[in-house]
Amino acid sequence: YNRHVINSIFSMKLKEDLNPVLLLLFQVTVWLYSVLAFLPSYLFSSVSESDAGLGSEQERAQRLKARSVTGRPAGPYRAMGATKRLVSSLHPGVDTLDKVFEDASRRFPDRDCLGTREVVMEEDERQSNGKFFKKVILGQYRWLSYAETHRAAACFGVGLAALGQRAHNNIAIFCETRAEWVIAAQACFMQNFPCECPLAHTPSLVHFILLEVPRLQHIIVVDDTPTEWPGYPRGISVHNMATVQGLRTKPENGKRPMPSDIAVIMYTSGSTGIPKGVMISHSNIIAGITGMAERIPNLGENDTYIGYLPLAHVLELSAELVCVAHGCRIGYSSPQTLADQSTKIKKGSKGDTSVLQPTLMAAVPEIMDRIYKNVMTKVEEMSSAQRTLFTLAYNYKLEQLSQGRSTPLCDNLVFKKVRSLLGGKTRVLLSGGAPLSAATQRFINVCFCCPVGQGYGLTETCGAGTISEMWDYSTGRVGGPLICSEIKLKDWVEGGYHITDTPTPRGEILIGGPNVTMGYYKNEAKNQDFFVDETGQRWFCTGDIGEVHPDGCLKIIDRKKDLVKLQAGEYVSLGKVEAMLKNCPLIDNICAYANSDEMYVIGFVVPNQKNLLLLAEQYLIRGSWEELCDNAAMEEVVLQVITEAALSAQLERFEIPRKIRLSPDPWTPETGLVTEAFKLKRQQLKSKYQDDIERMYGGK
Repeated sequence: YNRHVINSIFSMKLKEDLNPVLLLLFQVTVWLYSVLAFLPSYLFSSVSESDAGLGSEQERAQRLKARSVTGRPAGPYRAMGATKRLVSSLHPGVDTLDKVFEDASRRFPDRDCLGTREVVMEEDERQSNGKFFKKVILGQYRWLSYAETHRAAACFGVGLAALGQRAHNNIAIFCETRAEWVIAAQACFMQNFPCECPLAHTPSLVHFILLEVPRLQHIIVVDDTPTEWPGYPRGISVHNMATVQGLRTKPENGKRPMPSDIAVIMYTSGSTGIPKGVMISHSNIIAGITGMAERIPNLGENDTYIGYLPLAHVLELSAELVCVAHGCRIGYSSPQTLADQSTKIKKGSKGDTSVLQPTLMAAVPEIMDRIYKNVMTKVEEMSSAQRTLFTLAYNYKLEQLSQGRSTPLCDNLVFKKVRSLLGGKTRVLLSGGAPLSAATQRFINVCFCCPVGQGYGLTETCGAGTISEMWDYSTGRVGGPLICSEIKLKDWVEGGYHITDTPTPRGEILIGGPNVTMGYYKNEAKNQDFFVDETGQRWFCTGDIGEVHPDGCLKIIDRKKDLVKLQAGEYVSLGKVEAMLKNCPLIDNICAYANSDEMYVIGFVVPNQKNLLLLAEQYLIRGSWEELCDNAAMEEVVLQVITEAALSAQLERFEIPRKIRLSPDPWTPETGLVTEAFKLKRQQLKSKYQDDIERMYGGK
């Protein structure tokens, strides 16, 4: 597999006209380096690892991660470090989020905490199509220390109380990911104001919903904008955040939050329906971040985390709270300014990763898939000799990784430039939100020279469930359960999954532990997915289908809501089809669709513009971008490419889309067709393409 994966990625063969001297030089260099480096590396690593009682990375990767505490294939499965009791807190007595931040500010008062880049210049740049796009030049990061951040949060909390806010009354945070979001949240934690985190942050939307919130009295703006906005209803006051921080009130004899109090009401992504508010207690979050932190080796104040995913999602909030609890720096970014090549960064200036040089990063597979495709496109544009050198280095490193060895020579000579895309110092990359393809994970492992911790969790479990260990380079799995949670499997008869299946037990995944949340906000009817067992422990039925491997690691293999039964009786997993086809260079995004009354699968496809134009040129199909995407002949050519990719990915014939619709416009959170974490919103996509669905199912 390791020797052939890169060839399948590039779809290339070594050509006869390559410079044989270059190939020989590389092979001799690598061979000499391997011989010279192996013996001292082996001796020193053996001594140090033996002293530590850890074993080699390869041995650690192969050891048991979790086991069934009952001995039954259904579980529950617990991490080897928590077989007797689940772990629910970071430190004794630190049992609420205000105490977590207070403890961090006491231990790391002068350490940089939250960083924001200043805007040096902003201008409208004319594009080739005549439209204008805003570009920025950003300066260095400006930092608030832990002590300064704690004071800012404390002052803001007092100011909120001065405006009349009382304990247990909700505050909604409509804001993009930035330092002020965390300061506001920490202020709420201190004052026991539950934060309600809707998935939107635009003033226009706030204006739109005002009439739906009759009890709203105050709007606090984080920027230095006017406090008088025309068109707002009477009775609503608009304040600047700095003004509120300056307000004072008489201290009340209120109590600090209890571990069981609600800290956050966080909304699910809404990928399968209307978003649900999940009530998350202080103890829930602390249990979750305790489990996550245990999987990140050597986490501490020398680490820098880049925050750019929506803080209204549990993955980002949990990741940042893990960092705060351990004294890490958090520098803020956005998808539009993340890298030098990002859409909002003016050409020639630096993106956020280049300036911040983070050591820790969280990402959703959609973003990593884009990076992978962009780099692969650049590789394909190299000369034959350069591509061959890259291929040899890639295959060599894959082989070394499989044996638990490092490759500093290849890292510095071949992959240094690719690694610099994320700043050059990333040592851990956490992936969550959706399955990560094997090809993309291998690419990150090799080219970015860092492990990928694939995680699995839901808003209902504080994002915590499982995370793979950093030295486990296997693909397609999400690791064993965290020390804060345990996992059980339950038969799903309709889908054909049973705990008695061989060679591995399969079934619906149930997650239990102190990280399982309190239920849905004002939505009692949906709470049937939560239950409490005979010991008093809470559980959540995820709706995801998994299998547990012999070493205790979990693999997600299906989802109940994504499974469609075709007219002939075959079951199709739409998520599986999409995951297999997303690595096709011609596809930027895809939504598979199937109707139980029909015989076949169809698909909506956002094509890669560059590759589609090349394909159109090859087949002499002409027209504008919109005309190409609306061209029946172009659809047939793309469908042929997709079919070949599907067969290569070993999809069954009935799983392969038989008809497709090309979309000229990308699916972004702004279009309402994907969530902030780029998960597909199936209902909205179905509505948008309803006419195309009818056409593809018989032209009705």
